[in-house]
Amino acid sequence: MELDEKQLVTGFRDRMTKLALFDPLFELRGKRKTDRSNKPVDLMEMGLLALLFFFEQKLMRNNKAGIRELAQFLQRLTQQVYTFTEEDMDDTARLIVQTFRPTSGKKREFDYFNWETLQPENASISILKAHAFDLKSNTQYYTLDEDGLELVFATKEFYTEFQLSIHQLVLRKQLEKGEFQGALRQINEMRVDVESLKERMAKLEHEIKRNIVSEETLHRYKTLLDDIYMRLYRENEEFEELRQFVRETRNRTQAEAATNKDQRPYELILRISNELEKVHGEHAELFHRSMELKSQALTAAKESLYYTGLDSFNFEQDIASLIFSSPLPLDSMKGILAPFLQLQMSKQWSLLTVWAEQNVQEEQGELVRDSSFPELGEDQGSRLYVESRKQAYKLFMGLLIDLLEERETAAGLQSLDLAQYVERVRVTEYAHALGWRSFYDFWLILHQRSPIAPVERDAEEDGESQWLDEVFRLLGNRTLVVNERKELIQVNDRFQIQNMSVSWGERADGG
Repeated sequence: MELDEKQLVTGFRDRMTKLALFDPLFELRGKRKTDRSNKPVDLMEMGLLALLFFFEQKLMRNNKAGIRELAQFLQRLTQQVYTFTEEDMDDTARLIVQTFRPTSGKKREFDYFNWETLQPENASISILKAHAFDLKSNTQYYTLDEDGLELVFATKEFYTEFQLSIHQLVLRKQLEKGEFQGALRQINEMRVDVESLKERMAKLEHEIKRNIVSEETLHRYKTLLDDIYMRLYRENEEFEELRQFVRETRNRTQAEAATNKDQRPYELILRISNELEKVHGEHAELFHRSMELKSQALTAAKESLYYTGLDSFNFEQDIASLIFSSPLPLDSMKGILAPFLQLQMSKQWSLLTVWAEQNVQEEQGELVRDSSFPELGEDQGSRLYVESRKQAYKLFMGLLIDLLEERETAAGLQSLDLAQYVERVRVTEYAHALGWRSFYDFWLILHQRSPIAPVERDAEEDGESQWLDEVFRLLGNRTLVVNERKELIQVNDRFQIQNMSVSWGERADGG
């Protein structure tokens, strides 16, 4: 690839302006100062502390931050390292403020030679600016100017992590403006970022295998890998959108090139498309590599941690000597020995299983599902028992349908939980029904036969076999669907039942 010197120095002024922000800090470093014990003081570090102080005051919306307040802050922060009197610290704070903001009130000037325009130029920066003045105490207060804020942000390391995302945003803007030459250079910078990230991940893989010696370290690396994975995932999504955007731009440029003699934009967009595919491919490999690191490297580190513990474990020293050298209570002895003992197992069977009912079924080619309620036989109780159970089931179904319709009308909800149904019954006159066994039999039948739909019955069947007709009459042509939930409901001291959710299904008439 041919080196383009003109493109290389594009934006030289902006880069030198960024460097000019650090000039006051390096000027402070060149100054000499000692404390009362003749210990050298690094004024560059003190200057950075001053920037952080004014930045914090800006966040707190404090308008009264001057030299005196800065001196008190530095005195408290550095008292364990330097020995300063109040007058000495006031002079230090005044020196720092005057370096950031000259006494003339003008901006700092930074001279340089611009290799893009081949002309000497200068950059004007303003770190601090006057914010307020107290006439009573004759005190000047300061705050960070725009350049000061940019300097504070530039000292925080977050550009490396998000550099690729920033390049992706800039690339989209350049493509929208038609700056294809700058977009091509932007892709090359993205490739450098991907290569740099690839090297860092290789180092991270070696660190994981070498440095994980505890659960805390393992958790820290796991969190770090999760962050890397999520960042690469978002960048990969942005790459997919950029590919689509470049494809649309290429099609549009091709159509314009058909009517335009200048073919250079179309050639540039083709190069941009090819280079972007290469960078995207390298980034995709990096994305898959991060997934492998999450699975393979962490698994290997866990196994290594486990076997390291086994190798370093000495039963005689860690267990036997502890038991015999110190008279431990019996409860403590059980706690020490419990991990090394097998679980107690005993095979038992009850004599009642001999006479238990056997589940004998004939083999059938296809089982037909019975969606109806189980019927009571003639030998399962007297007519009084059948009638009472019939009325109880009718009551429970009526309350259930009323509550479902009430929730559907009030809040648009078409389902409820058994726990909500129980709480509703508690506040009615039928609260005593929660102590009936038939209440729980009713819900077990609903769950076993869900979905519950109306079934046709033979009109000639006797009265005892039709004791659930009232339930179906309340149900009409609707269908109930009952699903179990994980939690258990302690209804009262006697009964406990698993929670269920009830909702309307499809109507029998197709509505």
